[in-house]
Amino acid sequence: MLANANRLTPYLFLLPAVAVMVVALLYPIGYMIWASFLDWNPSQRIGEADFVGLRNYFNLLGDAAFHESLWVTVKFAVLVVGIEMVLGVGLALLLDRELRGMTLLRTVFILPMMIAPIVVGLIWRYMYHPTVGTFNRILDSLGLPTAPWLSDGDWAFASVVIADIWQWTPFIFILSLAALQSLPKSAMEAARIDGATGWQLIWHIKIPLMMPVLIVTCLLRLIDAFKVLEVVLVLTNGGPGLSTEILALRISRTASEFRELGYAAAMSNVLLILLLILTLAMFLYTKITEARAARVRAAIEEG
Repeated sequence: MLANANRLTPYLFLLPAVAVMVVALLYPIGYMIWASFLDWNPSQRIGEADFVGLRNYFNLLGDAAFHESLWVTVKFAVLVVGIEMVLGVGLALLLDRELRGMTLLRTVFILPMMIAPIVVGLIWRYMYHPTVGTFNRILDSLGLPTAPWLSDGDWAFASVVIADIWQWTPFIFILSLAALQSLPKSAMEAARIDGATGWQLIWHIKIPLMMPVLIVTCLLRLIDAFKVLEVVLVLTNGGPGLSTEILALRISRTASEFRELGYAAAMSNVLLILLLILTLAMFLYTKITEARAARVRAAIEEG
């Protein structure tokens, strides 16, 4: 009897966490999946909505606005995360040394990511202003033509990308620097003794050993980039046209402006599936890189 009670004890401690997960995660997801099969609008209770099966999903196949929003989202996420990874890892490699005032420097670096997204959007919107904005005033003072930062589709997309890079590159930098400083010193010393140059040390030792952390960091940023909303909403509101309308904004508009809750739920499920596929792929790649990093570490220690 006592043995059975001891076996059940861990599960009893897990029970509150499982209950919270079911209520806060699984129930809303199940609710959203069920709503995507309904023709539901805000004036109805969900039980009053008509069941339409897969009609909302079939409508997505022919929805040009949805396709454009999905393409803008993928393009935005890949571009910003790629640039942020290069800048963040590069800064970490550059500053991975004993420097006076490093604590202050790190604090300054992480300030952008501590600012609320709405505030970030407002800050950059003022700087992009066509007449009194910081950037156009600088260009004008240098005798250069001013740029239509938020009134042209390509410029508006670039403007959103720049704002996101400014805010989230510090996130990559901090995690990359932490990964660098946790690398085994013995591996670095062994490579130097074998005559490895600075670049060889980076490409063949540091980067492979950092890769598991970099993949997780990249995954977190990709997931967040696919869900970005506030900065784009404040900066461009998805315009001009659909040039900066990311999928989260299209979902929000479908639910609030077009009052099609079932259709918005179907879009949300498509986004959820994309993120799940991305997450599983990244986790699989993480396992491969962890095994490779272990082989690199073992080879260095043996050598």
